[in-house]
Formats: sequence, C-alpha cells, structure tokens
Amino acid sequence: MSFRMSVSPNVRKSPYFDATVADGVKSFAVYNHMYIPVDFGDPDAEYDRLLNGVAMWDVACERQVELAGPDAGMLAQYLTTRDLANAVPGQGMYAPLCDYDGHLINDPVLLKLSTSQYWLSIADSDIALWAKAIAAERGLNVSVTEPDVSPLAVQGPRAPDVMAELLGDWVRELKYFWFKETDLEGIRLLVVRSGWSKQGGFELFLRDGTRAIDLWNRVKAAGKRYAIGPGAPNDVERIESGLLSYGTDVDADTNPYEVGLGKYVDLEKTEGFIGQAALKKIKREGIRRRQVGLFLAGERVVPNAHPCPVLRHDEVVGMMSAAVFSPRLGRNIAIALIHAGIGNDALGLLVDCGDCRRAATITDLPFC
Repeated sequence: MSFRMSVSPNVRKSPYFDATVADGVKSFAVYNHMYIPVDFGDPDAEYDRLLNGVAMWDVACERQVELAGPDAGMLAQYLTTRDLANAVPGQGMYAPLCDYDGHLINDPVLLKLSTSQYWLSIADSDIALWAKAIAAERGLNVSVTEPDVSPLAVQGPRAPDVMAELLGDWVRELKYFWFKETDLEGIRLLVVRSGWSKQGGFELFLRDGTRAIDLWNRVKAAGKRYAIGPGAPNDVERIESGLLSYGTDVDADTNPYEVGLGKYVDLEKTEGFIGQAALKKIKREGIRRRQVGLFLAGERVVPNAHPCPVLRHDEVVGMMSAAVFSPRLGRNIAIALIHAGIGNDALGLLVDCGDCRRAATITDLPFC
C-alpha cells in the first residue's frame, strides 16, 4: 500500500524542513499541525544508528506552550497531575494533563525556566487552546503563547560525544530531563537531556527559527566522525522500550492509571488540579483496562495502520494500538489496552489484523 502526501500552506513547515529535504527525506506525517519527517529511505540504518551510534531528528513539531506571568506557576499546578511545588528553574518533569473526567489529554514534559515562565513540551493535541481557556476562566494573570522554539533531537549512545564536540563537555553532566540555556556562536538554545527514545540523548530547543539550517549543519558537522545521520522518532525502538505514544496508544477514555502513569498522579496535591476528583474515584474503584505488551505469532508483521481488536473466544477484550517486528528480539511485538481482569497467563488470545488473525501472548512492558 503506497500513498503520497501533498505539501500545502495549511500545514506548517518546520524551520528544518529544507534541511531534511536536502538530506533525502522520503515521507512526512502531520503532528501538531506541522510536517514531521518519518522516513529517510533506509529504516534499518536509521534503527541501527539509534541503537549503536547517533541520529539527528527534526522534532520541531514538538511544540511548546509557554505559560508566562505572575500566575504561571499557579496555572501549571492546576493543569497537571504532578505536584510542582519542589520544581526548580532548570528542571524538566514528565507532567500528564487530564480533563475533568480524568481522561489523559496530553503527556508533555514541563520545563521550568523561572518562577514566572514554564514550557509544556507537548504531544499531538491543541493544549495551547485548553490552557488559554482555563487561565481565562480562572482569572489568572498569565499569558499562554506558542514561542518561537523548535527542538532538534540528537539520540543514541554516541549523542553525548556529538554534543560535547558541539558545546563542550559540560553537557555530559546534565541530569535526565534537566536543561541549560546556552549560546552557540549567536544561536540561542535550551539544551535538554531528553528525547523520545530509551537510547539516551539530547534535544536542542532552538529559540530562533531563522537559525535552523545553521544549527542543523553544525550538528551534522559535529557528528560526522560518529557517522551521524538523519532519522525520525523510531516506532520500532519506542515499542521495544515501552514508550507511550499519546496519539497512538491512548483513546478518548484512557486515564493515566491504565497506561502506567499513575506514579505521576499526586492525588493529595493541596492546590488541586483538573481531574483530581475523577482520578480519586478511578483509583478507589480500580481500572477497567491495562496496557500490556503482546507477542504475535506468524510471519513478520507489517506495522498496522489502524487499531486492531484483541479477541478471546470471539469476544473483544481489548485493542492493539501498534505492532512491529523487533530486530532485537527477532519476533513480532505489540502494545495493547486489554480488560484489566485478563492476566498475563491468559490463553486463546487472537488479534484481528484485518487480513488475518494472529495468536497473541501477553507480556510486561518494556520488551527491551
């Protein structure tokens, strides 16, 4: 099955767009109303660079929602399930957002730049509109905007070497999710020890989109001796590593407890937060579903384009969100949400993949 995507003005282009085209991008997807590269023509090489070397990704679609002003901290506290009371400038925190019914509506990393300035580094949904509405309804003295910030990810075991070559050895001392503001010969950056992989790496939050091509070329030059190459957030590695994909693994009814994010829900947060009452009830009554890994039988699986029903004795007991063939494990793996009462030792599970049904067995996440 093959499709083409037309590039049009109604979908925003990353400031790195022309650089990715020059480096051979083959296809894009749309994320946060922006094109994101997803394929540079050699997925096996991209996977290998991520696991064994270093890759660079245009993730400018990872948009920032800035909360700025005297009540910025108050708004941040109310939006997220995390207690931010002990957060300090320079610290990032995984900070799920829920609606009033306790449904997960985003899973950003929150960056505290100062006591009056926060960024929410968001997954694919319109959180700026949500945050702006909440701020207005509560009468808070805070502006909610999308700043000129465009992340460029450098991921893989050699990422620290590339970053040290580019910025100095101080980058090796950054703790995970912490960040530092710096200037690379006039290019303003926030250097964050983060990224959507379990292989280690950094995200360079460029603060001036006009310098994007310059930054891309500088990272590329610094990584040349380490055989750096372009790529994209890797579905195979993220499934192997059990990383949540908000737009893939979550439906409209998913709550944080179902997908392993309960540790980021501080139910006793005194300031209160959106969804607190609903999440207390969910915690008290127990979850209806749980996220699991699946091993799938049969030939090498083709990544699915749609969620697939998980069946037991012809009854739908869950939905498989994503499936891939794992080179590290040499078998087909998948992520699914299933009825909470079905244990890991359950027999007779099948996944309806459309063209066939595959036997499935449950396992814990992560796979690797």
